[in-house]
Amino acid sequence: MDVEELSAIAVDCGLQVHKDLGPGMLESAYEAVLAHLLMKKGLSVERQKVIPITYAGLEIEHGFRADLIIENQLLIELKTVERLSMVHARQVRTYLKFTGLHVGLLMNFSSEKFTDGLKRIVNNHSATQNSRLDINQNPSRTFASSRPSREIKQS
Repeated sequence: MDVEELSAIAVDCGLQVHKDLGPGMLESAYEAVLAHLLMKKGLSVERQKVIPITYAGLEIEHGFRADLIIENQLLIELKTVERLSMVHARQVRTYLKFTGLHVGLLMNFSSEKFTDGLKRIVNNHSATQNSRLDINQNPSRTFASSRPSREIKQS
């Protein structure tokens, strides 16, 4: 399964969690429930994966923790904040850089509407032509079930 298909499944599961539980819980609760739904779909899910950082000969064993990594291809960062800001997108871009992954989803479960708190962030990735999440090749194509998407690219 490619990262585009994984992203679509993750968005659908995130929407279901938001719909069923609503905003207002702790980030860790959303993480556990989302991971559970993804695993029920037969996907490999790593929670709170420790990612080392190496810089100029310095190795930091616990550089950061990725909230969720799906099938070693997709990074998901969860938030429960009033509004996402650019620092959250930068955080995901940095995580993508240090994990070597190309696609990340930023999901804010405190948004009134799930899609208002959803961003797709890419790092040196060109989506497949059939991607349901690619808004660059065909602006009318959006997330599964006609939900709008937002994408941030880093070259």
